[in-house]
Amino acid sequence: MTASAQRPQPPPGRVITAWRNFWFRPEGVEVLGLIRIAFGALIIGWTLSFFTDLPDLFGRKGVVPLPSSDPHMWTVFQLWPDDRAVLVGWLLLLISAIAMTIGWHTRIASIAVWILVISFQHRDPNAFNAGDVLVRIEALCLALAPSGAALSLDQRRRTGRFWSAQVRAPWAIRLLQLQLSIVYLASVRWKLAGTTWPEGTAVSYALRLRDMLVLPAPQWFIHSALLINVATWGALALELAIGTLVWNRRLRPWVLGAGALMHTSILLTMGVGFFTPAVFVLYCAFVSPEFLRRVTSQRLRMFRRSAISSSDAVCPDTADEEHSVSIS
Repeated sequence: MTASAQRPQPPPGRVITAWRNFWFRPEGVEVLGLIRIAFGALIIGWTLSFFTDLPDLFGRKGVVPLPSSDPHMWTVFQLWPDDRAVLVGWLLLLISAIAMTIGWHTRIASIAVWILVISFQHRDPNAFNAGDVLVRIEALCLALAPSGAALSLDQRRRTGRFWSAQVRAPWAIRLLQLQLSIVYLASVRWKLAGTTWPEGTAVSYALRLRDMLVLPAPQWFIHSALLINVATWGALALELAIGTLVWNRRLRPWVLGAGALMHTSILLTMGVGFFTPAVFVLYCAFVSPEFLRRVTSQRLRMFRRSAISSSDAVCPDTADEEHSVSIS
């Protein structure tokens, strides 16, 4: 029986075991806590970004006076189609985003964030772009995930430590990792189906959209056919590399680092909304759990040292006070 138990599995069995381990083998979910914090900070910024335009974008006298009656475009503002409802919804979204970031009643906060994000986007779809769709997908994943299982006030309430994590199945992290590959591979497929990207001129067109530019690119770069072709095809090659090579542990830091540089340059030159921060949230899904555990353990040691030093600073004063009282 021992020999049969140690007999290697046939190939189909190994594939099934690897598949199950990929999705469901329990591990510390510090990375999920990092993703939740990053996404919560993103939602805070996302919510604040359209506060001044609330009446124009979502009010009864705005661009879209009434919510859509399409059942596929459901929004909570169908139940209360009033300007006051928009303001209340905005406040609830901001409070829920803050609660989600710090991990306070995380399950309720994350579900509220997802409902309100999709409600605002369906209330006026013209006010949002593809980056906001990615925000909506991430909100759904984190609403379904045990997002408060690490680096949260909920975890501190359970264990007495904020910088700690439960052992859970990592399926939510895997979903976000796969989402990153889907974003890049779908982008490459869509771009190659057009004409400007295969011709090598897409970057030049993008840098000529003056109403979207933040920092204009130099004219010598825009008018250089060689540089524009290199930039266009280089962006395609990099997106393809990230979508595939990110699963290789050795190449992962290099392709993600190159992707961070690319997205940062896009963010600095063009007004692309929250697409770049949303992509960086997905990058967090590939942070090494071991690296994050080292960081959190170092943070714990720093807190302990500061607590010891503060107690040492208080004890002598207390002793002096007690000594003076006994002398008097």
